[in-house]
Amino acid sequence: MTMSPVTELAEARTAYLAAVSPFYDETLAAVIEAVASSGSIGKADIGALLFWKRLRADTPWVTTLHALPDAQVRDVTARAVSQARDVTLSLPEAALQARSTLAVLPGFRSGDPMASALLVAAAPERMAVYDRRAGHGLQILGIDVPLRHGHYGRYMAVVEHLTKQMNAAGHAWNPRTVDTALFWLGR
Repeated sequence: MTMSPVTELAEARTAYLAAVSPFYDETLAAVIEAVASSGSIGKADIGALLFWKRLRADTPWVTTLHALPDAQVRDVTARAVSQARDVTLSLPEAALQARSTLAVLPGFRSGDPMASALLVAAAPERMAVYDRRAGHGLQILGIDVPLRHGHYGRYMAVVEHLTKQMNAAGHAWNPRTVDTALFWLGR
């Protein structure tokens, strides 16, 4: 018998909390605090998020990003931070606009894992991380979010729906809670 998405996500979240160190997100928390203070994300913050996401930093986009002045990076990310936090926009629209703004930076033109990490740092109660594991978690739930232009906005629409489902079932979840459950489900 197939479990409901609420049950599968709740079980995945419980397993995630049991298996992952409570200190794992300390780096993310430090970046969230820095972004809350500055209103933008600098190259050092991006480096910390690369470390947190356990991504490789010896790639051409990192070299190209390093060649930009931090002020230019912060100018772009400040706009994305503002858009991610804009509660006058629907969650999917805020996600889409903020993700599109980041696309001018090296390493953020395509693919959502790193960009979504920045957006979670910008609006931690509103945004969610997308990576291949979260995508696989969605597939396990029978949810298809096509990987094409505008993907992050569509992903956030699904995450918003799942968040509402979890909360209607008596859980107190936000999009980040959903993404960690999806991550664990799809690992």
